[in-house]
Amino acid sequence: MKIVFFGTPNYALPVLTAVQRRFVTGPGKSPIVAVVTQPPRPVGRKQLLSYSPIDKWAHGHKIPIFYRAKDLLKEKIDVELGILASYGEIIPREVIDLFPKGILVIHPSLLPKYRGASPVPEAIKNGDPVTGVTIFLMDAKVDHGAIVSQFKEDVLPEDTTETLRDRLFERSAAVLVELMEPFLKGKVKPRAQDDSQATYTKTVRKEDGYINVDATDPAATERFVRAMGPWPGAWTWVKLSAKDEPKRLKILKAHLENGKIILDEVQLEGKGPVSWKQFSEGYKDAVFMGA
Repeated sequence: MKIVFFGTPNYALPVLTAVQRRFVTGPGKSPIVAVVTQPPRPVGRKQLLSYSPIDKWAHGHKIPIFYRAKDLLKEKIDVELGILASYGEIIPREVIDLFPKGILVIHPSLLPKYRGASPVPEAIKNGDPVTGVTIFLMDAKVDHGAIVSQFKEDVLPEDTTETLRDRLFERSAAVLVELMEPFLKGKVKPRAQDDSQATYTKTVRKEDGYINVDATDPAATERFVRAMGPWPGAWTWVKLSAKDEPKRLKILKAHLENGKIILDEVQLEGKGPVSWKQFSEGYKDAVFMGA
């Protein structure tokens, strides 16, 4: 089995390591012949290069690393199957065509619901009691390909985007490795998605974390706080006193109590996280501002 793995963040690692463990045939005989991941980027005050978890894993296993999917076109790599778990870029048609068995994509929603970049926060924001994962065969359209496998997962009342996403990808790893051999032997018949039922999500950006904590739907506010965690974080504007300029205040944790939103933990820009009690005692004149 000769596989190229497309992925970037830490939560994609369980998929990669499960495939490696299941199909490795001996020392130096990994089924992963290459990885494609996002390039290192400068972070922090010192702007030091930070490499993705998938990059670090491949480096440690002496597996070739590519920073653009198109770079595969320049190399004569003998491949059979692609696996994609949160890579972060659109794969060009000519790259898809390199793979005789196609590219299997792990998408954390029950497609065709929530196509696009942010299905997990969307499920939490909307109060969905159940979500899931779709493993589908990539085609030239975004999250459009034929479904190979699906499973459902409950959305827990305390789930954040991080906890739900991690659980979905952990389960996906186990499902995928059981699926791969039957799929490659032609024993699994992919089924087309119903495009008439498709819904879409957009990439979550820093500004999308803004929330009016005085909004009239406390339950939606509480879900939004969980959906935005850990990044970009739910935030609002606060004025510490009548003479101060507004500052950003992150809402790290909140809960519902008697139909009202109760803030538990917050973080003022430039400061560390504190309890709401500590914040309100330290800034007695603070008031929330509109957008």
